Amino acid sequence: MFHWKGAAGVCINEQNQVLMVLQAGEDEEAKWSVPSGGIEGNETFEECCVREMEEETGLQVEVISKIHEKEGSVEQHGITFELHYFQVKIVQGELTVQDPDELILEVAWKSLDEIDALPMTYPDDIELLKKVLNDATTNSH
Repeated sequence: MFHWKGAAGVCINEQNQVLMVLQAGEDEEAKWSVPSGGIEGNETFEECCVREMEEETGLQVEVISKIHEKEGSVEQHGITFELHYFQVKIVQGELTVQDPDELILEVAWKSLDEIDALPMTYPDDIELLKKVLNDATTNSH
């Protein structure tokens, strides 16, 4: 079994929208997800999150907190996975698609209502994003 490790960044703006990327491989349907990717070299999960956010969105971020951990396996591919989700805030940069893997088609801020209607790469992320957005709303009042 191959064990994949990666990190995902959840970034929320003042309008209570979450930063999402639309991506598709060759001959795949384009779907939305939060910026994420696999660990390279000796990176920590946090370092991976920061790098992937910049690679996929053009934004430099810093990790605020770890918000979720997902583990599982994809038997048909012989893979186990461990994915850490972090809430991040923007430090600097401009929103641009600069994906070195050329899988990212669009980067956009999406509201809770929009997320519900989007084709998602990982549909189970919707509940997590709702919780983070609701917490952000609660904490900002």
